[in-house]
Amino acid sequence: MGDRVVIDTSVLVSAFKSADGAARQIVRLCLIGELSPLMGDKLFLEAEAVMERQGLFLKGPSTPEDRRNVFHAYLSVCRWVNISFLWRPNLPDEGDNHVLELALAGGAGMIITHNIIDFTGELQSPEVKILTPGQYLRQKR
Repeated sequence: MGDRVVIDTSVLVSAFKSADGAARQIVRLCLIGELSPLMGDKLFLEAEAVMERQGLFLKGPSTPEDRRNVFHAYLSVCRWVNISFLWRPNLPDEGDNHVLELALAGGAGMIITHNIIDFTGELQSPEVKILTPGQYLRQKR
């Protein structure tokens, strides 16, 4: 099993919008076991809702069925984490607090997101790196 990570919904969306981007490579690394993605109830519900927004993917290379199949495959490799506390890290976007909470509850060393600015707040965890897909791939080399 690879490093425990939390993959933000923005990365999943990007992976389906571009056939050859860094986000797509991140999802591949999860599917082959080089990364061990964590999943929690709130992140799942958010990702599932976003995946149903057909307008987001009009110019992308994947069909709704392709997205559904890859998303289910992705979910099958996720380690589900039950969050039994709310830490409330006070991020600029309240809607992203659950992502950092998931990382902390599941012992993830990083969050991979396209929205790095959303993960700067009053309280930060030095144990959890915040990286874009491209930053992760560059550091991996």
